[in-house]
Amino acid sequence: MTRLKPHVAFSLLFLFSFCFFNLDAFENPDLAPLLAFKSSSDYSNTLSQWTSKTDPCTWPGVSCLHNRVSHLVLEGLNLKSSFEPLTRLTQLRVLSLKYNHFSGPIPNLSNLTSLKLLFLSHNQFSGEFPASVTSLTRLYRLDLSFNNLSGVIPATKVNHMTHMLTLRLEVNGFSGQISGLNVPNLQDFNVSCNKLSGPIPYSLSGFPESAFWKNLMLCGEPLPSCSSVRSDPTRPGTSSGAIASPLGPGGGNPSTVASSPTSVPEYGSPTRTGKTRRSGGNKMTKGEIIALIMGDVLVLALACLLFYCYFWRKSKKMDQKTSSEVEKIVYSSSPYPNLAQSGFERGKMVFFEGAKRFELEDLLRASAEMLGKGGFGTAYKAILDDGNVVAVKRLKEMSANGRKDFEQQMEVLGRLRHPNLVSLKAYYFASEEKLLVYDFMPNGNLFWLLHGNRGPGRTPLDWTTRLKIAAGAARGLAFIHSSCKSLKLTHGNIKSTNVLIDKTGNARLSDFGLSAFALPSTASRSNGYRAPEAALDSRKLTQKSDVYSFGVLLLELLTGKCPSIVDNGGHGTGYTGIIDLPRWVQSVVREEWTAEVFDLELMRYKDIEEEMVGLLQIAMACSTASPDQRPKMNYVAKMIEELRGADVSPSHETADSVSDSPSVSEDACGVASQ
Repeated sequence: MTRLKPHVAFSLLFLFSFCFFNLDAFENPDLAPLLAFKSSSDYSNTLSQWTSKTDPCTWPGVSCLHNRVSHLVLEGLNLKSSFEPLTRLTQLRVLSLKYNHFSGPIPNLSNLTSLKLLFLSHNQFSGEFPASVTSLTRLYRLDLSFNNLSGVIPATKVNHMTHMLTLRLEVNGFSGQISGLNVPNLQDFNVSCNKLSGPIPYSLSGFPESAFWKNLMLCGEPLPSCSSVRSDPTRPGTSSGAIASPLGPGGGNPSTVASSPTSVPEYGSPTRTGKTRRSGGNKMTKGEIIALIMGDVLVLALACLLFYCYFWRKSKKMDQKTSSEVEKIVYSSSPYPNLAQSGFERGKMVFFEGAKRFELEDLLRASAEMLGKGGFGTAYKAILDDGNVVAVKRLKEMSANGRKDFEQQMEVLGRLRHPNLVSLKAYYFASEEKLLVYDFMPNGNLFWLLHGNRGPGRTPLDWTTRLKIAAGAARGLAFIHSSCKSLKLTHGNIKSTNVLIDKTGNARLSDFGLSAFALPSTASRSNGYRAPEAALDSRKLTQKSDVYSFGVLLLELLTGKCPSIVDNGGHGTGYTGIIDLPRWVQSVVREEWTAEVFDLELMRYKDIEEEMVGLLQIAMACSTASPDQRPKMNYVAKMIEELRGADVSPSHETADSVSDSPSVSEDACGVASQ
């Protein structure tokens, strides 16, 4: 038997000891916070399957990406106390704790830098608006409704959350004003049933009255005007001079409207006009009787509402407890409502070559997160049960094309494979529901990279990255234009939200070819990108109009401005109002103020002036008003690559890269001509 040398034996012993005493190193790093949360909050042992002997990624309510907890959905489970241990889940993207009994202040959430959806409604949280929430720059849905929060809503900090789509704060105790609140992309907003005061800002005036109900001191659209509120003596705490303090004169309790016998001022007490009521008789006037009756009716209605909410909430909890372990993160009830209807005509999923297959039921069970709405429909991120992630677009408002036309167009688009295109993996067709399945791009789109969260603390989009994106998008569009010469394919919807960024930082065009199904009414939805000849009729889209839209996209990259901008009449333009970006750039360049065109965020970089001017010349050539004077896209792509060379040339490391070969083009044409 061979005897080990001492140093070899020592090494093996050390290795054995390391492995033996460090088994915990191979555990999921999120296991300890989850168990600590269960220990401190799950008094009724609802989370009985959460044990240290099992993988947390298999627990009910938990979803993972790359072995880290990314989704946590624990709704209606009678959880209590605080969820502070969950703030150590640094990769968490979705947190929903609705319909529980959490109390106390909301913990510090600043560690959850990846959080996108936060639902804490229908709990018993108290304290002020959580300041740490405003540091979550990726958050776009926030629901703190039906709690006991108080204090002011920090408008200045909330305004920095430019990704925010949903802000629900109803049924709390927030006070102060919201006149400074301005979150440009809000789609869902509600502050009803609080103690807010002052005028409603113009940026929020488009929301319905129900978003502001039961804030007696709020005024302005869509509520009654502030001038009428000042002069209305029936509103509490107001006088003819100005909007009064909610505390009334001298800081005491406000006067109240007579809504019940206990709230009617005693006879002989002073009124707001300074006069006293008559103190002699016991008779009540007709107005007082009507007010008393109305008050009783309101009290009865309120009691009915409370009973309804109580039983509705209880039934909702029961439904959630008896549901399956499938956890959906969709703000609406379902992203594909037609597919759930009984008697609905079912179609089938059609997959293209190389796509990983799954059943329609797998897609319906997948957790879905809305990515955004566009002119052709709504896009969702879907995480299938096997962990596969795809993007699903639910089409809407399509022209009346039959199944054959739709399938032929999908076959053409499904065969287009290029490193700078988002691959169409599959489609689903039924009479009332049409879905497209794409590769999911994890790094967002160009619009957010350019315009999202501008201001202090933002990482600007550097020049090299902008040039790389421009070159990649140009190559993708040139490939579309050259893929099938007999069909003369067009993208039809070039804009910064349709330039997606993949995991390696390459630009990929999405939504190409869908304009073939667009209604004429959708032509104006891409305001600022449309070529003049196609602005009123989407059926006039051509490859030349694609070139114009791409030129606007380049100007957006160079200026940092959105396609439709406000000009203040400076630099000799002689015009004040909303104008399109090409017109503004041309007017500035014409007056020899070329340096004023470029994004101020680019001024920090040295030795790029020549490249910026070169790209500006390309952009202006593409966005000229005359279609015949615009260059072809293959020439545009070549010119952009020549600005720097290797730094923006195509990367051949992309796994699904397919060369622009004649065989690919002819196959695509052949399908459409059948």
